[in-house]
Amino acid sequence: NSVMAAQMTNAHRRFLQVLMSNGITEESEARKLHQRCCEIDKVYYAHDKLDDFISTINSHLQPLFMQIRKGISEDDGRAHYAVVNLAETEVTKMASDYTETELELFRKTMDLIILSEDGFASSTDILNLADQLKTKKMKKKEAEQVLKVFVEDKWLSEKNGEYTLHTRCIIEMEQYILSNYQDVARKCNICHSLAIQSQVCESCGIGMHLPCVRKYFRAQTEPRCPMCNEFWSCDIP
Repeated sequence: NSVMAAQMTNAHRRFLQVLMSNGITEESEARKLHQRCCEIDKVYYAHDKLDDFISTINSHLQPLFMQIRKGISEDDGRAHYAVVNLAETEVTKMASDYTETELELFRKTMDLIILSEDGFASSTDILNLADQLKTKKMKKKEAEQVLKVFVEDKWLSEKNGEYTLHTRCIIEMEQYILSNYQDVARKCNICHSLAIQSQVCESCGIGMHLPCVRKYFRAQTEPRCPMCNEFWSCDIP
């Protein structure tokens, strides 16, 4: 209740504005931003109070159906923050920025990524979808351009011609993905965030992010599943 009663200061507003304009912010950057905002507005700053600072903002965002959420990068396990619009559970939050055709390409790309075994889709497979779109067929050159924009806007990440969902996309669309891909979408057994790039236990089917797999098995002589205790047959990254 004290969080609910806490006033939203200019420091809070400044922090929120930067977070919204960034789309997504890495934790170390968010910590620097927290300090800077407090110093500019001459309000009390404590280095270990970032979560409280964000909770105050979230209590004021609640009536607006918005929230600052924390998520983990599937690449390196680092924490990130993004502002999520809870009222828009569909891919509609992207609708104001892209055409219907571009959104259809994004949805189909998302399908490929989430239904794949490793959480990636090749550019070849994505570009092959471009001339099968229902809204309007897209030339491959045009589709390549659109994919580039999705990467720049931090909805997709690309590595060596392979695409996956950006951390921003995972944080913002977690609920959408969990409810639309119920059969395949799973949360990481360790950090409980949505896991797209993950390893899955062959015995009981739980999934773990690659950075979580690395961390979890580091201290173990023999890798065993945290759920069923069977031998973990995947290669530890």
